Amino acid sequence: MSRAGSDILAVLRGLQMVLEQMQREHRELSRHLWANSSIRELLEENLRLGKEYLQKTGENPTEELKKLQELLKETRERSCVVVEGVKQLTAAKIATDFKMTQIQMPSFSAGEKMMSGRQAHEQMTNATVDYQPVNTKEGKTSTPFTAAGKIDAANLDVSSITLKEMEEILSRRLEIRKRESMETQQKKETINEAPKQSEIPTTAATSSSAPVSESMKSDTEYVKNVLSFVAGAPAASGDASTTTSQIELPSLTQVSKQRKVPSSRIGRMASFGGLFAGLGIGTINELTKGALGLGGSTNVKDALLSPANADRIVDTLCKVRGAALKIGQILSIQDSKVVSPQLAKAFERVRQSADYMPDWQVERVMNTELGPQWRDLFKSFEDKPFAAASIGQVHRGVLQNGMQVAVKIQYPGVAKSIESDIDNLVGMLKVWDVFPKGFFIDNLVKVAKRELNWEVDYTREADYTEKFKEMIAPYGEYYAPLVIRDITTSSVLTTELVPGVPLDKCFEMSYDHRRHIGESVLKLCLRELFEFQCMQTDPNWSNFLYDAPSRRLMLIDFGSTRFYQKEFIKKYRSIIMCAVNNDRQGVLEISREMGFLTSYETKLMEEAHVDAVMILGEMFRCEGEFDFGKQNTTERLANLVPTMVAHRLCPPPEEIYSIHRKLSGIFLLCSRLNIRLECRPLYDEIVVGKFRE
Repeated sequence: MSRAGSDILAVLRGLQMVLEQMQREHRELSRHLWANSSIRELLEENLRLGKEYLQKTGENPTEELKKLQELLKETRERSCVVVEGVKQLTAAKIATDFKMTQIQMPSFSAGEKMMSGRQAHEQMTNATVDYQPVNTKEGKTSTPFTAAGKIDAANLDVSSITLKEMEEILSRRLEIRKRESMETQQKKETINEAPKQSEIPTTAATSSSAPVSESMKSDTEYVKNVLSFVAGAPAASGDASTTTSQIELPSLTQVSKQRKVPSSRIGRMASFGGLFAGLGIGTINELTKGALGLGGSTNVKDALLSPANADRIVDTLCKVRGAALKIGQILSIQDSKVVSPQLAKAFERVRQSADYMPDWQVERVMNTELGPQWRDLFKSFEDKPFAAASIGQVHRGVLQNGMQVAVKIQYPGVAKSIESDIDNLVGMLKVWDVFPKGFFIDNLVKVAKRELNWEVDYTREADYTEKFKEMIAPYGEYYAPLVIRDITTSSVLTTELVPGVPLDKCFEMSYDHRRHIGESVLKLCLRELFEFQCMQTDPNWSNFLYDAPSRRLMLIDFGSTRFYQKEFIKKYRSIIMCAVNNDRQGVLEISREMGFLTSYETKLMEEAHVDAVMILGEMFRCEGEFDFGKQNTTERLANLVPTMVAHRLCPPPEEIYSIHRKLSGIFLLCSRLNIRLECRPLYDEIVVGKFRE
């Protein structure tokens, strides 16, 4: 027994030692995870921001109190709108219920029950022309039957009628009408039997056709009224209402939803804080599942860009919108060699999705910009937008003079939050080491901030719309809408509503239309650079509409339009001409002059840069048709990207970001259109012929 007891004690001691070791390892693991956790950094950052906020409050309490008052005012206004909406909904519901109680079949006096669908069917079957209407308390007649035993569609209790009963009622109705038609025809034939036998055929024909025609017309109207009532539409009336032909417009995607835009700095910061915390927790969750063999990931970057985290990024950017959403849309067109495929896929979803403001927020923006009586400026105004993007959303309206217009309304708080939104988003991506060193994300951010400040100024966009309309006037294949200055402010832009579909909806059109679209867009891009020296730099295909009947491109968004210095365009044109003439040394020397290269790059980097320029010049060197659908230009450029990113010593000139963003979008569009173009004549006509020294 003593030996057995000793063995038991030894086993227990061993278990104790194992547990103690497991506790030590657990503590070490927890300490390691905390030291490398993004949550720790997030908490420290939040503590720092909280400390700074308290310090600012102490230094300038009046300003912070003012901001707090504005937040409380916003909450109060929103609550009032919600209360008013509930009141209106309740009133509408009561009115609807009251109306439904009046729609009875037939209207009986007090104490009698409402007629069911089956009873209506039976009474329809036994109805005669002697049916008398029922008098109500008010002395007015109200009956579901006409004098001929017909059912009144407006007083039909549809809720108690089955489809079979409805079919029987309509069938019975048809039988009655046929019998009436035959009786009428027989009466006419009897009346028309006269001594003049020669008139009998003509008279009989006339008398037989008249009742049939009248009968069919009555039946058609009757069935239409019944079915319209069942569908919830008003019954047909004798007077046809005339409606103004409306321009067909695209609609929001199915994933778009109505959601408030956080307009205060605190609200937007809270959204990004939630995103940071969610990404950290999601990453830890993926790493844990990977370590336990439950299908997660053991790589930190892969764990960060898991499907769940991608959903968090998309949801947050679509919620805050503004500059952060714009950066996401820009990154969505970057090459997978620069931005990871998972992140690019998430940003592509961001580009395709955008939520829109609730009605009360639209109302508040319009009241602020145009005054409380702003609806008087319109004959009609559609509260639901037909398009929503990163900066604002677009509504259809009709002016008092009948002109259809597009009203672009900027999201509140977007203009003031550009700096903080971009810093928050890019700071998060930099913490997770998403971008390679040679990407020069800080330079891209600097350019993006400046361009986004242009885009949120709708007065500037109105100016450029009118300027562009003037520049493209000689070219009939393009059209820019009129600007309605009286309904345009820095946050509301009203323009003529133009017809057409976005270019990404034109990929299934005939080859003739696709070729015309691609050639027109490419010519416009070349004219912008080398003739106007003014370019609309946003490559979003929805900024172009194609009107097939007129074969014209409608240009509708000029927020990111800018002029370029003539000296810069002159040097950029020289690089293009050297590429077309196969002059590699000329490309290298002018690239150094423009700041693409510093002269200290490796030979490998210089060769990669020159190769990229020469590849871009291929379509203009081609003497015949350049096949955009079968080209491998994109693939060859993508193979050069890792070398240029790894060995680049300086960022490119800031103008290049916008130019190459536009050029890449145009090239991709022509590729998706799957067209073949003779590009050399365009080069000779515009690049060589239109530029003025």
